[in-house]
Amino acid sequence: MMETFLSIHQDDTTGTLSMFDRMIFKGYLNGFFPKGAFGAYLWRKGVLLKDFGNFVQGRTQELKAHIEGLAQKTGRPMHYLASPKESKEDLARAIAERDRITEGLVCVFSTLETCMSFEVRGNRQTHKLEAVRRQRKCLHHYLYYLDAEFGLIHIRLQSWFPFDIQVYVNGREWLARQLDQRSIAYQRYDNKLTDIADLKTAQTLCERFAQRKWLRVLNALARRVNPFLPDLRQAGVGGYYWTLAQAEYATDVFFHDRDTLEALLPALMETSMTVFSAEDVLRFLGRKLHGNFQGQVTTDRKKRPEGRRVKHRMKGNSIKWYDAANLLRIETTINQPREFRILRVVETQQGRKRIWKPMGKGVANLWRYAQVGRQANYRYLNALAYAQPTGKAIAELEGLCHPKTHQGKRSARLHPVTQADCALFAAALAGEHTLNGFRNKDLQAHLYPKPAASRTEQRQRSAHVTRLVAKLRGHGLIAKVSHARLYRSTPQGIRLMSAAILCRNKIFPAFATQAAESSRLT
Repeated sequence: MMETFLSIHQDDTTGTLSMFDRMIFKGYLNGFFPKGAFGAYLWRKGVLLKDFGNFVQGRTQELKAHIEGLAQKTGRPMHYLASPKESKEDLARAIAERDRITEGLVCVFSTLETCMSFEVRGNRQTHKLEAVRRQRKCLHHYLYYLDAEFGLIHIRLQSWFPFDIQVYVNGREWLARQLDQRSIAYQRYDNKLTDIADLKTAQTLCERFAQRKWLRVLNALARRVNPFLPDLRQAGVGGYYWTLAQAEYATDVFFHDRDTLEALLPALMETSMTVFSAEDVLRFLGRKLHGNFQGQVTTDRKKRPEGRRVKHRMKGNSIKWYDAANLLRIETTINQPREFRILRVVETQQGRKRIWKPMGKGVANLWRYAQVGRQANYRYLNALAYAQPTGKAIAELEGLCHPKTHQGKRSARLHPVTQADCALFAAALAGEHTLNGFRNKDLQAHLYPKPAASRTEQRQRSAHVTRLVAKLRGHGLIAKVSHARLYRSTPQGIRLMSAAILCRNKIFPAFATQAAESSRLT
């Protein structure tokens, strides 16, 4: 899928690696959530609603004592953080390095954060007390571990009922430990692996990561910190229901050196900001633009001390690229999985059928998260093949301004920076054509936003676009797909057409602004 990008940069890159990066799992005791369920739990425990306050405060103190006991048993520090915005991970890493911790509990942080909990209040209609859910603030405990399998993780536990839990895992931390076990050499920059001696084996390991028995892992981690789980199961509440609250799936392209990547960055920035449309962003994320779409698609860029970043957002999900050392990373973040679909088997009157349904947050869908993230990254990476260092390409635009003759066929000249030809270039480079190419009607859809008023006008449009396609082929900007009525942009076409669009949208306006400013000053 990445042939376009890697074929252009094959001399500058060593390969790619795709896997999960940051993952945030959340566990909920769903047995408490049906109406009246928490009151029924209190009744089974022999607790009157009027004694609710003393009961839950007692349980909170028991939980706090349990957490303190875990820290004291291992001799690890506990700290209260006045601000929940402090970087707990940075603090935990500093403590682990200071105390030379290689495995086990590193530290415990406690901080006050918002949560959903229960309270007992009177019902005006029934004139009785009842337990209801409401938002409040309570203490949350963050337990940082250097886990034997997953590296640095944290477990965040709410100290009040219903004891919601969160587990953070980083896929690259896991991979580093797997490589260590197999004596595969690698180099590391922050949490990124910038060079791996055996990329093929590393990718195989990454694919196993998504197939891990996550329910078993997460339940084991929950048992470490929540002492009430056996009692809750005995009382009929059950265990945690685990969801994937956030998942980052990243594809890293390994360049030989930083200088080569650095030379490409300005073109990547310009392409992703000026060539990609909102419709392209939707297609990268597996969506089509239609009249029922409700939401915003936004793009922003940032230049940081460590590199550059461009991020596109769509309804809580995003796709971005950024650079670090010799890596170009494409990363899809899924916060709202229902924007994507998963194939399900459902029972109908006609029997079992497989239909596409909105994807939920359940951990059982983790394989589909990986599939969606990988496909989105590859679509975006292929589209970024349009970005080339533009100096040489701009000089080559002169060649498009002259007629070409190939195998006895003459192709008229192009006008590379005019509005009409740049619109044609943008249509040929549109994101939806990245995988399968385009037909005559696909270019028509871009060049003529309104439907044809008559069949005669439709035929005229088709004939006009046929001539444009022939002109693009004659100049070597596109090529026909074998055994199909489809065309694709050639590497040369990608380079020259994107350079022309850059000239019209970016360079020429900048010169015009400078000229106007100079004229005003004189």
